[in-house]
Formats: sequence, C-alpha cells, structure tokens
Amino acid sequence: MASVNKVILVGNCGRDPEIRYLPSGQAVANVSVATSSRRKDRTSGEMIEDTQWHRVTFYDRLAEIAGEYVKKGRPIYVEGRLKYGSYTDKTTGVEKNTVDIIATELQLLGGREGMGAPAGEGGGAPQRSAAPAAAPQRGAPAKSGFDDMDDDIPF
Repeated sequence: MASVNKVILVGNCGRDPEIRYLPSGQAVANVSVATSSRRKDRTSGEMIEDTQWHRVTFYDRLAEIAGEYVKKGRPIYVEGRLKYGSYTDKTTGVEKNTVDIIATELQLLGGREGMGAPAGEGGGAPQRSAAPAAAPQRGAPAKSGFDDMDDDIPF
C-alpha cells in the first residue's frame, strides 16, 4: 500500500536562517515559520488569532538558497515531509518530542524587497526548488480545452 507524508506551509519566517555545514560538506539551514488562523469566539464575539510555529530544515543547495534569500518576516511557501524525533532535556532529564519539516521545495512570496531591486518594483521573487521545474514549451500555443467549441452560444 502506498503512503504519503507531505506538508505544505505558507507563512512568515520567524527568524533568519541558521546555516551550518556537516562534516560531509552538506549544507543545513533551519528556520521557524509562523502560520496563523483567525476565528470568532462564540461567547465574546471577538476575533481570536491562533499562531502555530513550525521548525523547517533545508538541506544541500536548498539550504544555501534559503540562507541567501530567506529573511525574518518574509512570507514563504514550503513543501516537505514530517519527521518526528525525541530528545532528553539536559536540565530536567525529561524526554521531549519534536516535529520537524524536512523541506523539499521553497518559494519566496511577496515583493522583491531586500533582493537587490528597489522596493515596490517587480512582481514576485524567483522560484527556488529542490527539483527543477519543467520549462514551458515555446512555439506551440497552449491548448485551453475550448479550441474545438463553437462560438454560437445559445444564451
């Protein structure tokens, strides 16, 4: 039976990435990403915002890209998988559980502030991904699925 372990996050970075290199030379970057949801309290009627913090780990080239472009407060899109672990707290001796997101894709959202272009110019930031995206084919126009329909609409 097939299984799926996939996470998609769209949120804001809580801190600048921490980059380190393993003895093998592999780059590793860690960031925290905040996601928020809003709901209305049933009793008081006021809006309540619930923020969740996620630990995200990038490896190899994606870690280097994150270290260069991701900054505190910047909105990002992350795809990855969940990894569960545990450790023993040195001060209390209590075993604690952890949940990390091992990122496989990263997309910078928002404008180009802090990327060399003047603020307010340009559309979105470049896409960065662990797997190269398929390049669109040039020359042949894209089929919309409506090319074979008649223009005589009865209403």
